[in-house]
Amino acid sequence: MTPQRPQGADAFPNAEVVLKGRARPVESSGTQKKAEPAPLYAALDLGTNSCRMLIARPKGNQFSVVDSFSKTVQLGAGLESSGRLSRASMGRTVQALRICQKKLEAHGVRRMRLVATEACRRASNSREFMRTIRRETGLSLEVIPAEEEARLAVVSCAPLVQPRTEQLLVVDIGGGSTELVWLDLTELEPAERPAALMRFSMNFKRTGTRPEPRVVDWISVPLGVATLREQFGDVESDSARFALMSWFFEEQLANFSPYSAQQKREGFQIIGTSGTITTVAASWLGLRRYDRTKVDGLLMTSAQIDTVIKDYLSLGPEGRRTDPRIGRDRHALIMSGAAILQALMRCWPTDRLSVADRGLREGLLFAQMSADGVLEHGL
Repeated sequence: MTPQRPQGADAFPNAEVVLKGRARPVESSGTQKKAEPAPLYAALDLGTNSCRMLIARPKGNQFSVVDSFSKTVQLGAGLESSGRLSRASMGRTVQALRICQKKLEAHGVRRMRLVATEACRRASNSREFMRTIRRETGLSLEVIPAEEEARLAVVSCAPLVQPRTEQLLVVDIGGGSTELVWLDLTELEPAERPAALMRFSMNFKRTGTRPEPRVVDWISVPLGVATLREQFGDVESDSARFALMSWFFEEQLANFSPYSAQQKREGFQIIGTSGTITTVAASWLGLRRYDRTKVDGLLMTSAQIDTVIKDYLSLGPEGRRTDPRIGRDRHALIMSGAAILQALMRCWPTDRLSVADRGLREGLLFAQMSADGVLEHGL
């Protein structure tokens, strides 16, 4: 496994999507019709560990969630050793997707994007599985490349960019891979930076005269919380396994991390999105019941992150399994995710991380709504 890298100078350029307001229809008599509800959009993310979906309606420059779904399916279980999706994992996933299909039908959703990521990128029987999904559920999923997964993470995190940020690193820790995108925002006025990131498009070519974010570098490391844990599952010592995982992940950044030595601390921001990061944030806040409004946008220091990780290690596997801050769905993967997070915080010139409870699904929704012109200007 080797990290995916851009090929050539234009492998990760930029483009823009203009956000427009949509006029309401007016009757010929001059009286205005009652405004119809905005259309519903759906985004489904089939990852290595989880199947998640959001159904939402555009609202101003954001969106309002109407329904959601999340289920741990462990699609990538055994993929490291076999190179294939197992019959059991595919069965669990199809069951989850049937629920998603019923929700989409019940809400009458017509505008949707349903994607699969790293496990399906790597599995030799991925195409066969996509055909099975269509046959069993009627849903058509597309396996997106790592470049688009990285781009959508940037789009979803745009509202959290601080006005003073000149160098931005967006990190998305998934189940099977971790995407990092480094952006230079110095050509943009501070107030324009979040909106410019919302226009971040897959064409990536710098067309037109409007200043745009510049991609300094990006990387997709084929290690996420599930695949990293599987690689070191035979190490018996909890603390030794954690140290080895963190060291091994940092080794994969060898061709990316030299950029850190050229950056100054001032004006640099890391935004991290993943279940691991939001769980660490919730643990720091002492939340026994998760509250997105308290976690999304939280600024954590390296010292606070280290404190939580040391607490996880002191609990041991059994203590983590019963800790209500972690949850039973995440306890087995929290230390591999924490190993990735700790490695990332060692590599760059900052001691702060902006926590994002948002990711691929939100990026898919923003991208669809932006393309349709149903979002208002700005953020």
